[in-house]
Amino acid sequence: MIPSIFKKIYNYSAEFIQQVDSIAQIAAERALADIRMDQKYRDRRRLAHYEHTVFSQAGEDGILRELMRRAGGPSRTFVEFGVGNGSQNNTKFLLKTGWTGLWIESGAAQVRVISRAFSDAIAAGQLTVLHKSVEPATIVGLFQRAKIPSEFDILSIDIDGHDYHVWAAIEGYRPRVVVVEYNSIFFPDVEWVAPYRAGWRWDRSRDFGASLKALERLGERKGYKLTGCNLAGVNAFFVREDLISDAFCGPFTAENHYEPPRYYLTMRRTGHRPASPGL
Repeated sequence: MIPSIFKKIYNYSAEFIQQVDSIAQIAAERALADIRMDQKYRDRRRLAHYEHTVFSQAGEDGILRELMRRAGGPSRTFVEFGVGNGSQNNTKFLLKTGWTGLWIESGAAQVRVISRAFSDAIAAGQLTVLHKSVEPATIVGLFQRAKIPSEFDILSIDIDGHDYHVWAAIEGYRPRVVVVEYNSIFFPDVEWVAPYRAGWRWDRSRDFGASLKALERLGERKGYKLTGCNLAGVNAFFVREDLISDAFCGPFTAENHYEPPRYYLTMRRTGHRPASPGL
């Protein structure tokens, strides 16, 4: 009798969670439609028009696809660190469509999942996986170890903390596009960077990363222009300045491209929830 009761409770709970998830998705889609009605988004060059989620968190798949149409090269190579277990990140879609690249992840459990779920791509040399913690002092050495070419297509940085400091430390490499997480609680004209602390991990507070203005200034020093952010206010997209054309929406400033924190938009997704990271 007791196991039967537990089974019913489980089924009711699962159904309730599914209903809540569906309601959240509908609300997020409606909010997205309302946001896009704003005068700001009438310019079709803005990256917000191209958001689409396949395996990313908040439309990055569609934005990167559009950026590669505008400024991509023939190599079809990527580097991403902070990839989790591979089920949801910014370059899994690229991997699934024939790209080659490097994933770096510090979590041992996550790397074990990746090794199982993506064993075919790893065996074929399409995907290299390094189980390492990314720090400013070690990042270039990790690139060298993985034999990353000096020029590749996409660099995605999402390590919930020292993203600014790690990007600043990458010298001798010139990816066409850089995706980096920013702290959107700061006004777009505020230049703020959390101090570097070795071994620090995000404690789920607001005191992390860097403001969009700080990243804009860093990008300028490294030869990149800020070309947009996703509407959820999570990631900023930079393009190497020699690849900038009229296809991009200027001015390339935080004031023009800033998006506030709309984390509820990450509830949007396409299709069913995956059964495993390899799907």
